[in-house]
Amino acid sequence: MHFAQYYLDCLSQASYLIGDQTTGRAVLVDPRRDIDAYLADAEAAGLRIELVIETHIHADFLSGHLEVARATGAEIAFGAAAETGFPIRRLRDGERICLGAAPREPSDANPGTEPGTATGRESGTATGSQSGTAKGTESGVTLTVLATPGHTLESLCLVVRENPDDEAPFGVLTGDTLFVGDVGRPDLLSAAGHTPQDMAARLYRSLHTKLLTLPDTTRIFPAHGAGSACGRSISTETSSTIGDQRRLNYALQPMTQDAFVRLVTAEQPTAPGYFAHDAALNRDGHPLRDPAPPAPLTLAEALTARDRQGAALLDCRPAADYARAHLAGSLHVGLDTRFAEYAGSVVAPGTPIVLLAAPGTEHEARLRLARIGYDRVLGHLPDLAGVLAGAPERTRRSTRLSLADLLERLPLDPADGVQLIDVRNPAEYAAGALPGARNIPLAALLDRIDELDPARPVVLYCRSGNRSVIAAALLEARGFDDVSDVSGGCPVPVPA
Repeated sequence: MHFAQYYLDCLSQASYLIGDQTTGRAVLVDPRRDIDAYLADAEAAGLRIELVIETHIHADFLSGHLEVARATGAEIAFGAAAETGFPIRRLRDGERICLGAAPREPSDANPGTEPGTATGRESGTATGSQSGTAKGTESGVTLTVLATPGHTLESLCLVVRENPDDEAPFGVLTGDTLFVGDVGRPDLLSAAGHTPQDMAARLYRSLHTKLLTLPDTTRIFPAHGAGSACGRSISTETSSTIGDQRRLNYALQPMTQDAFVRLVTAEQPTAPGYFAHDAALNRDGHPLRDPAPPAPLTLAEALTARDRQGAALLDCRPAADYARAHLAGSLHVGLDTRFAEYAGSVVAPGTPIVLLAAPGTEHEARLRLARIGYDRVLGHLPDLAGVLAGAPERTRRSTRLSLADLLERLPLDPADGVQLIDVRNPAEYAAGALPGARNIPLAALLDRIDELDPARPVVLYCRSGNRSVIAAALLEARGFDDVSDVSGGCPVPVPA
């Protein structure tokens, strides 16, 4: 068996290439849009990617199923409940995909349906249909589909065996159903018309009747790791076992379904604004990624794009460089942070973008934006330092406070009119906040900016200083005159 995990730190996202080295048949699961690494590794291993499987309709990144299908001719598969704007193969609960056998003969089935014969049961699942093999030829690497609604209606997991009759699986790809240290959030958008409580109840049943019936030695390989907004306390580990999660995962401890529902619907992180956009594109279809580098622009062209097209001027340099000197009206998200996620929090989907990047980093910035479906990159300023030096009237400097400076001013005098804003997530804020601080998470600031008075001073803070400087740049770009943030962040509660 060939088994490879591809983990993308900047999005906390994992995809998987699984193949049978005897037949050369392979499946790719949850790919991102830049697919060259998958294709190169498959070719080096002598594998043909015949099927690309999505464990659910993703909201946090734009998946690469269309790019893979175009490059390889692979079928695209989702869980049976998925409704998409392009032909798919629907994977049924209990269905087996046997990569060690000869491929099935083409059928006259309608797009999205799958013929086959019954091939047995996975623990806790209904009998499914054989998929991808001719009847009676099951052998070698085998994937068994588990329908696991909860995070979304169409969510599925894939049990991986090196041979179809192995009692103990090699592992299970758990998508956004089960993470290391957490479970999938039940409140996201792909389950329109279903309450978080209803989806949480489905998630509880999926965990307890499907995944937790697998042997404790079964490895788990989730779709996300620490930092992802698809969970609230995901571990930095990118794999674990069913047994370890049974013991250590807070959401898998003995409790009633009602208790579980209350637990997992509380204090979830605010979803970035681009999530709905990406879910729609992953469901309905999207243009293929353009790998070309961004075009060089002059300052005049960049300002014209801003004034006539509403383009966002996005400064991608480290925070210290941005703070020392930046173009007036520009936004800031450093490439050394969770760039795509944070950019998707402060730039509305569909907005044209001009990149203000350090020389040589503009291509990486465009690629990361493409991973969340932000394809309208008009170009970049190739010599930002020269532009800033040559146009001092358009240059601004940020005000950043030290933690000591802020603490000396606490508690704030109401007569000063200072608006102290905590831009961390709700669970972080609930665990402790500075006196007098209001919580407006960075991911919500774009929609809630009208709650703040631009004529009054604003001080922003977060844990590390990354989110607060991004928020400060957004407010400055929206015309707030007196904005500062805490450089280096603020540990809360503050050490004595």
